Amino acid sequence: MAEETMQEGGVRKKFMYVNRKAPYGTIYALESLEVVLIGAAFEQDVSLAFLDDGVYELTMGQNTKGVEMKNFSPTYRALEDYDVSKLYVEKESLAVRGLAEADLMVPVQVVDAAEMARLMAEQDVVMSF
Repeated sequence: MAEETMQEGGVRKKFMYVNRKAPYGTIYALESLEVVLIGAAFEQDVSLAFLDDGVYELTMGQNTKGVEMKNFSPTYRALEDYDVSKLYVEKESLAVRGLAEADLMVPVQVVDAAEMARLMAEQDVVMSF
């Protein structure tokens, strides 16, 4: 069982939100971001993982005019204001898509698949989007 830390009013749980979908074309990425902000507002231990096409959620220079959706990517820069600073990106997912850490708009920890699995196993709750 993951280590739980006590905080005023109860137990602080570790939540990881796993993002696997491209940022536009479905509601998954935006819904994940909204749930993350809610969890952070309730002072839970929140982290995000980006795998598969989810790595595109963090790429710089997103232009959504062609898909007629609001570009919500600037919201990722505000996560630190909510004390959400644990962002993990799977190294293999970046490589397969020809991306590097320098292509991402926010600071992240790039980890390999084995480390990502270990991080997920440490959580109390893992939600996949």
